[in-house]
Amino acid sequence: MSEYQEFENKMKKTCESLTTQYATIRAGRANAAVLDQIQVDYYGVPTPIQQVASIATPDPRSLLIQPWDASILKGIEKAILASDLGINPQNDGRMLRLVFPPLTEGRRKDLVKQTKKYAEEAKVAIRNIRRDAIEKFKKQQKSSEMTEDDYKIAEKDIQKLTDDYIKEIDGISSKKEKELTEI
Repeated sequence: MSEYQEFENKMKKTCESLTTQYATIRAGRANAAVLDQIQVDYYGVPTPIQQVASIATPDPRSLLIQPWDASILKGIEKAILASDLGINPQNDGRMLRLVFPPLTEGRRKDLVKQTKKYAEEAKVAIRNIRRDAIEKFKKQQKSSEMTEDDYKIAEKDIQKLTDDYIKEIDGISSKKEKELTEI
């Protein structure tokens, strides 16, 4: 039904958002996605690093950031240091090298906790979408736009949609946790 579509789209966006958040959690190997949330001050405008520099992965444990404008190198370095990435960039005057140390057991546990927290936040968002959908259908039923039977069917369908997306979140989450513990 088309009235479910808007709620399904919101649930899908929640899962995509979770996947994006997980990409920023570094798992011991170099991944340019860890820089996605970091903004650098570029002529007074907060700008993502990817828009002012090229990012390369020369080996599994390091990233090379080469700005197109050499004057912004210090700004990128400051932005990385100010972030919660926990890595000190090595500046050679032309580019920055980020070397990702192997994860310690304690850091792994912290990252798994963070993963679970993000998953729980996504589940809460899905449940809020379900609540909004049921409220909408309840209003339609009260204003006689929908019969009692249709309301019950809609409620059941939205619950199934919710269960499916919560299962998907659990799958995304367990995949990330496995990635963090296997390295």
